[in-house]
Amino acid sequence: MQPMLAPADACERNKGPILEVLRAELGASERVLEIGSGSGVHAVHFAAHLPHLVWQPSEVPANLSPLAQRILLQGTENLRAPLALDVRADPWRMPQVDAVFSANTLHIMAWSAVREFFRGVGSVLTAPGVLCVYGPFRFHGRHTSDSNAGFDRWLRTRDPDSGVRDFEALDALAREQRLLLGADHAMPANNRTLVWRRKA
Repeated sequence: MQPMLAPADACERNKGPILEVLRAELGASERVLEIGSGSGVHAVHFAAHLPHLVWQPSEVPANLSPLAQRILLQGTENLRAPLALDVRADPWRMPQVDAVFSANTLHIMAWSAVREFFRGVGSVLTAPGVLCVYGPFRFHGRHTSDSNAGFDRWLRTRDPDSGVRDFEALDALAREQRLLLGADHAMPANNRTLVWRRKA
């Protein structure tokens, strides 16, 4: 009997819309690093539907085991075994990639870790390269919905260092790594997919 895999309802709901964005934005990419792969639902789905990509999932060491289990049971040939990655590590010990994807991570991390996220992405991303980040964001200090504002309050009550991030602050960190905004895709449930690109 196969072991039970933990459900991931949010990933199941958003994997289709995110896939459509990635089809367009990662069409010329070959090697993708996913940061904070969580349950592995996204990694399994995207690798299966984007066979031109080698998909490299990653997670913090404490969360690696269930991710590895799902990939072992459901993964395709182009989906690699997950790597242990804490974004605060310096340097990130992994091969160069031409794309990075992350979903619902930046509002969970402390701001110091968000800075390290962009520093690490800058160190492993080739030129040309693309960074796609999915989640809720604020623009000009304003939430895009009342539900996002409530979510932000809940996050900060749980951990004052977390919270829905300001696009402008993230864009400044991206620019420090020679990444320029290429697209801002509106997504279901008041989320966005932000796409930054590094030119050759």
